[in-house]
Amino acid sequence: MPTIVFASPKGGVGKSTAAVLLATELAGHGGSVTMIDADPNRPLTQWAALPGKPNNLTVIAATTEESIIDTIEHTATLTTFVIVDLEGTASMMVGYAMSRADFVVIPAQGSHLDATEAVKAIKLVRAQEKAFQRKIPFAILFTRTSAAIRPRTLQSIELEFAENKVPMFGNQIHEREAYRALFAFGGTLNGLDPAQVANLPAARLNATAFAGEVIEKIKSANATVKRLEEEVA
Repeated sequence: MPTIVFASPKGGVGKSTAAVLLATELAGHGGSVTMIDADPNRPLTQWAALPGKPNNLTVIAATTEESIIDTIEHTATLTTFVIVDLEGTASMMVGYAMSRADFVVIPAQGSHLDATEAVKAIKLVRAQEKAFQRKIPFAILFTRTSAAIRPRTLQSIELEFAENKVPMFGNQIHEREAYRALFAFGGTLNGLDPAQVANLPAARLNATAFAGEVIEKIKSANATVKRLEEEVA
């Protein structure tokens, strides 16, 4: 079953937020989901301890460099989706987790510093492809963006990535009060009170669009890998 890894050498880019949004969207559509919390700050574990976590979503407070591959492979036999939230650094654990990924999401904010760090994550993906001799699909996910304004800095970064054929998500994770509320009150976007959280419908639409694009990218990547294997054969 698909293993989706969220990785960035830079902390504070919305990695855990995007992981929770994806996991709760998938669980809300009936899929069983295991989240592996491999971030030393344990943001997913703290979220899971609050009320409202879907019953078909499990959070495992991970793991070590030595055990991360075994943990991913074992949980992939138990649930429909495995989502791995990694520490904000380029460590051996990050590399090992990437080696078992069906798709790597690389979150980045719209700054040149974040773009530089995202390139480091891409290089780490490429290194795992060579080491384990398998294709590892990935894409940049811009986070904490404005739904109304596209700053020139972000536009220039998008253009540079596009010119270098770096895969990017068409959807972005916008800056939303609802996403912060998840980690304050727990549960899912659908469980939040719209009278207490601003622009909740827009946040739900944003999360749904992001989750749908993840699934489409995984399907597309699998089809591409299968075609390449057939051509080699």
